[in-house]
Amino acid sequence: MTAYLLDTNVFIEAKNRYYGFDFCPAFWDWVLKMNRQGKVYSIEKVSDELISYKDELSDWASDMDDGFFLPPDQEMNRSFGTVSSWIMSQDYTQSAKNIFMQDADYYLISYAHAHDHVVVTHEIPSSGMKKVKIPNVCIGLGIKCINPFEMLRTNRARFVLEKGT
Repeated sequence: MTAYLLDTNVFIEAKNRYYGFDFCPAFWDWVLKMNRQGKVYSIEKVSDELISYKDELSDWASDMDDGFFLPPDQEMNRSFGTVSSWIMSQDYTQSAKNIFMQDADYYLISYAHAHDHVVVTHEIPSSGMKKVKIPNVCIGLGIKCINPFEMLRTNRARFVLEKGT
């Protein structure tokens, strides 16, 4: 079964644009339902980023059950080397490499690599060398990377109004 790992920007864009808590609670319910089915997760580093904003999304992230934001594990720690070797072999600026290695993206990709999960992000590949983009690393390491809309369509998510509304 395919499991998805959600990037920080998936949650932020959902809250701010596509699926605000006030008008599309079905999205957030779907995320929780898919987590209970073992299909949708994120990692602790993403939770840390979300909680740092101190807003409604921070509250949501803080309230998540154990098992949604996955902690580092031995398999992920072993994948750090593979991911960092790939990054260091690329032509990114040293600053871009340093920033990436301290970012949640590094952990997200390492976890996906270790557990054969699909990375879900709004980022798109870039030929620029001043910022390491998640899709570029995923392509380079053979990790599947999709946008949230592909995940929703693949899993036939439906956010339907109740009859009579």
